[in-house]
Formats: sequence, structure tokens, C-alpha cells
Amino acid sequence: MNNYIIIGFGFFAQFLFFARTIVQWFKSEQEGEIISPVIYWQISLLASMLMLTYGILRNDFSIVLGQVLVYSVYIRNLQLKKAWKKMHLITRTLAIVIPVFYLGWLLMGENHNFSSILKNESVSLFLLIWGSTGQVIFNSRFLYQWLYSEYHNESVLPLGFWIISTVGSLMIFIYSIPRLDPVLFTAHSLGLLMYSRNILLHYGKKGMFSKLTKIPSLEKLLKNISDKIK
Repeated sequence: MNNYIIIGFGFFAQFLFFARTIVQWFKSEQEGEIISPVIYWQISLLASMLMLTYGILRNDFSIVLGQVLVYSVYIRNLQLKKAWKKMHLITRTLAIVIPVFYLGWLLMGENHNFSSILKNESVSLFLLIWGSTGQVIFNSRFLYQWLYSEYHNESVLPLGFWIISTVGSLMIFIYSIPRLDPVLFTAHSLGLLMYSRNILLHYGKKGMFSKLTKIPSLEKLLKNISDKIK
């Protein structure tokens, strides 16, 4: 497959991942606390499918591993949000069938299978271990978030989620440089800013939008947009 198309898959997936973070950040800034909206998890599902495709086509084990670790957590959060059953039946079916299809592709496909991913000559053993460790740390944030949410019986994004995000994202950012991966480089350089901002919000740093309360019309506009984010 054309390399530009493959890179396009990756950038679109990361655009969606970044969009979910922007939506979550916007809602949190407006509320002055960390919020976990339904749309965050819905976008995550779609982005994860695309990113898994990108990882397979790039023969990148660390990316594939990262998406496999967290996919089911996205679905579980939608269930905790009481939003999973409200999604269209076709959407729910595809969300379950597509990962099974990818598993069959990796097991039986002639190209871009488990063997080709693990034997990618452009990725040294050290780089493979570093990138995979970064992905495990980065995506373990969702395992932590899932356990935390199960304990509290609601979908939330606790402080630990953002701390783990920052550590894992920094490792993947470093991995992207020798890997010459523009998708990972762009995504994690921007993501680090958002994760840091959520940590500040947790510690009581006022929402950025609080400074706009002196402009009634703008405050009303921001509130209307925030209210539409569920």
C-alpha cells in the first residue's frame, strides 16, 4: 500500500485522538474540573480502529500492542456511561467484529502479520523494547482508569490517568524520533500539553474560560457549546 495512504490513516487516527482530548479539555475548562464526556469514549473507539490499522500497515508492534490493550476499556466506559446500548446496533456490531477481523489478519495474513511486525528490520531490539514499554505505560492509563471507575461505579478520569499519560506520552515521543514517525511525533508533542493542563485542573488551577466571564456574550456561547457535549 502507498506509504502516503498509510501515513494518512495514522494522521486521521491521531486527529481523532486529539479531537477527543480537545473536547474533554473544553468541557473540563468550562466546568472547572476534570470531566469524562460520552463523546470522548465514542471517538476513542473509532480512532483506535484506525490506529490499529496504521500500526499493522507500519509493521509497528508497539502501536498494535497499545491499541489491543485499551480497546475493550473504551467499550466498558461507554457501558458505565449508560451510552453503549444507546448506540446504533450496526455501530456496536462493527465495534466488536472489526477487532476479530484484525486478529484473523494478523494470524493468517500473508503480509503485515505477527511475524512481519516482530521482525521489522528498521526497528532495533532496544527501540522495540522502548517503544513497547512506552505504549504499555501510556495505555495502562486506561486500565487504571477502568479499575478506578469500576470501584466508584462511574466513568471518571482521575489524576493518576493524566500522570501516567504524561510519562507514557513522553516515552512514545522520544521513540518517534529515531523511528521517523511524523504521526507519533505530532500527536504526542501536542498531547503532552493537554495532559499537563488536566493535572493543573486537578490541583485547582482555575479553568481558562473563567477569565472570560466579564464578556457575557462569549460566556454564554462557551456555555452553550459545553452543554452540547455529553
